[in-house]
Amino acid sequence: MQKTTFQKTLVAMGLCLAATTASATPPLKDVAYVREGIITVGMAYELSEECGSVSARLIRGVNYLYSLRNHAKSLGYSNREIDAYINDRAEEDRLTVIALDRLAQKGVVAGQEATYCAVARSEMAQGSNIGRLLY
Repeated sequence: MQKTTFQKTLVAMGLCLAATTASATPPLKDVAYVREGIITVGMAYELSEECGSVSARLIRGVNYLYSLRNHAKSLGYSNREIDAYINDRAEEDRLTVIALDRLAQKGVVAGQEATYCAVARSEMAQGSNIGRLLY
């Protein structure tokens, strides 16, 4: 079946739009929803590691991370771009610093388990995103 000029134009416009959309996506580290979600998971993980009376909700945490991946995919990021972001050591270090700084702002003092536990219990009581990843 031969395509009409109109069909060829639509295909060309679609390809141009797809190329424009792909190139218009900002670096994944600049997508606030994904970045903040990863920081949230990091904070919950740190609290669960440093407070002996609190544990991470592993299945909920994994599901949350998958939802972040799905969100990135819905924005047009490829699996390769998502994996590159996840495996970026410098970005991991940067987000870790942010997470630890935010925990300190909430009252965590490095090496003092009671402060981790107090923050964890507070987050759970508030039902925050962090608290929902803990029990």
